[in-house]
Amino acid sequence: MNSEAKWAEMARQFQETLESSMQNMGSPSVLMQGLPRAVDALPALQFDPTKLLEIQQAYIKEASALWNKGLSPEVEPTAASADRRFAAEAWHTNPLAHFSASSYMLNSQALMGMADAVEGDEKTKARVRFAVEQWLAAAAPSNFLALNADAQKKAIDTQGESIAQGLQNLMHDMRQGHVSMTDESIFEVGKNVATTEGAVVYENAYFQLLEYKPLTAKVFEKPFLLVPPCINKFYILDLQPANSLIRYAVEQGHRTFVVSWRNPDESMQDKTWDDYIEHAAIEAIQVTREITGAKTINALGFCVGGTILATALAVLAARGEKPVSSVTFLTSLLDFSDTGILDIFIDETAVKFREMQMGQGGLLKGQDLASTFSFLRPNDLVWNYVVGNYLKGETPPPFDLLYWNSDSTNLPGPFYAWYLRNTYYENNLVKPGKLTVCGQPIDLSKLDMPAYIYGSREDHIVPIQGAYASTQVLQGTKRFVMGASGHIAGVINPPAKKKRSYWTSDKLVATHDQWLAGATEHPGSWWSDWSAWLKRQAGKQIAAPKTYGSRKYKAIEPAPGRYVKVKA
Repeated sequence: MNSEAKWAEMARQFQETLESSMQNMGSPSVLMQGLPRAVDALPALQFDPTKLLEIQQAYIKEASALWNKGLSPEVEPTAASADRRFAAEAWHTNPLAHFSASSYMLNSQALMGMADAVEGDEKTKARVRFAVEQWLAAAAPSNFLALNADAQKKAIDTQGESIAQGLQNLMHDMRQGHVSMTDESIFEVGKNVATTEGAVVYENAYFQLLEYKPLTAKVFEKPFLLVPPCINKFYILDLQPANSLIRYAVEQGHRTFVVSWRNPDESMQDKTWDDYIEHAAIEAIQVTREITGAKTINALGFCVGGTILATALAVLAARGEKPVSSVTFLTSLLDFSDTGILDIFIDETAVKFREMQMGQGGLLKGQDLASTFSFLRPNDLVWNYVVGNYLKGETPPPFDLLYWNSDSTNLPGPFYAWYLRNTYYENNLVKPGKLTVCGQPIDLSKLDMPAYIYGSREDHIVPIQGAYASTQVLQGTKRFVMGASGHIAGVINPPAKKKRSYWTSDKLVATHDQWLAGATEHPGSWWSDWSAWLKRQAGKQIAAPKTYGSRKYKAIEPAPGRYVKVKA
């Protein structure tokens, strides 16, 4: 088949495959249980003809050059050489393997170009691009033993031992229900992760409240409460002593409390967003005040924890109560206008399906949610481990963050269905009076306490523009800070590491792009900037307590408590 005919056939297959894929793209579906979507009117894909012609001409030229190089006994560097999937020497000393990798890279470039040439609305274009990226990630020759020269070489060098070990790894992962990203046998919650000293001082059906032992002779009079996301476990904020935000807060002199969410089972399958606001977030605020005797506290919400915290504060404001004197939001969405790549999973059909499936009861399994987030970065968080674990028979190195990432949590169905419709789909939280939560109309503009808002520059879960949008919602004095890196690595960046950088500006303008144009970059961690800000909100210093809890709320068990140890 000549190059022109091959191109025409590729274009035909591209459209057929995409149209088939698009029929399954409407819900948190392709990645979350492959749920089908009933498409009322699937638009026919149209391409920009000028771009298609440019792609075709470039493809024919590069394919001809590659074929000519393939006839040469000498292997020359190509685009594949720079891709870490094909970086091993075996890919370049074997002409056939090198040609296979180079052909794949050429085809990938052409197909992604075709995805970019699709004409239509932004959501359709994003869905097409995502489908092509998933397809290409799965089809890489590195994912198949018959094509992976590096895995073949290892099999020969180990006399087949790597293949035997790979099969054992595969059986192990099938039993545990997920691909191993790290050596999970190395870690144990409470033993070598989540080790900051403290105690459980309160618990109910939704959460345990942890209080941490002071590390300073005096503490600030206003206690500090952290509300982590309930879609995963709190100890991302307390992995190791050297990178623990919780320990850092304690070291700065804050009497620190943390919500440790219960991992829902069938007994919680009917719990709602209102339940989590009333019986968890609001309850945690109240118990923290009662234990410490403080009139007001400082609070922090991380990711979904920030959305929960803001909703709880809006409920309290509607009741005429303002028990939180300052609030910190870390990579949190209040205005869901810009949700990044996750938007491709959300439409009316998807939301209705979830409401029918679990809106009145049921559980969203933690592994479904974890798989979805992993496939947002398929080469890094899926296929990389498939190749290493199974084709090469390797055990991934111990990494506390990836252990936490695999320690998934369930969600109650009604909670999830409400959250999906009212935040990601309809963006109702920022519409004053649109929502009633715990019997109160919600108006986030009533939150007028000082706010510290942090966003990560490369965050694919909470896009930086989405994080910045909170500055236009909250009405108190605000400070916005942008950190380098992503959703987790940007947040967990202790000052002692002297890594990355952060940006600040005292002028809060309409958009993030305008803000960034006037921002100043600083080397190192944003933690120091936040700590200085929080100390100004924390009041005077008083003697640190000698015991956990209070006369009414006595220590129940040592931190990190039972709830965080429950597996999904």
